[in-house]
Amino acid sequence: MNKYVERLYNGIIKENPTLILLLGMCPTLAVSTRAVNGIGMGLSTTAVLVLSNLVISLLRKLIPDQVRLPSYIVVVASLVTVTELLIEAYLPSLYEALGIYIPLIVVNCIILGRAEAYASKNPPLLSVMDGIGMGIGFTIALTLAGLVREVLGSGTAFGFQILPAAVPPIGIFVKPPGAFFVIAIFIAIMNAIGIKTRQRELVENGCDGCCAACASAPGCEKAGKEAEE
Repeated sequence: MNKYVERLYNGIIKENPTLILLLGMCPTLAVSTRAVNGIGMGLSTTAVLVLSNLVISLLRKLIPDQVRLPSYIVVVASLVTVTELLIEAYLPSLYEALGIYIPLIVVNCIILGRAEAYASKNPPLLSVMDGIGMGIGFTIALTLAGLVREVLGSGTAFGFQILPAAVPPIGIFVKPPGAFFVIAIFIAIMNAIGIKTRQRELVENGCDGCCAACASAPGCEKAGKEAEE
């Protein structure tokens, strides 16, 4: 797989920041009451993530290790301020809906985590693709969670009524407990898919000679000890 495409795949599926890495859960649980809110927060975070990865990657050889994290926060805070002002000017309804969670993008674990783990060690283009992948993965998770909660809790989807008036909404889904329940279901589905994928790989590739039945085979003793530790 092309390394640039791999960064997209990792962010959306393999290392989805919300459903796999469990990062950025505060805005995920708080703003995903509606699908539109999820898209707005996801795209805002994606813009900051892509630009911060680019800037930090370009400056990675100039930033001293002693002030690495403070420098990252200054870069991210500057980008978040610009993003917040643009949303307030051109999307006031979204600005009111997201509220305090826009400036809190500064301390979003996804952004600081990718800056430290990837952008500070890799070239600009790869860092940008990593930011796009992680941002899209975050946006998809937020939008799906918001859509499910909106449909079940309000009977609407993206603001349009889709459930008949005779069908009563389930109010708990627009409250915090509903957010935990929906995200938990999504995480369970992703884990189930991951388990099936791993099982299929073992079946297709066959035994590697170090399974339980072959644990005493030469070369497997060390692997067995490492697994126990």
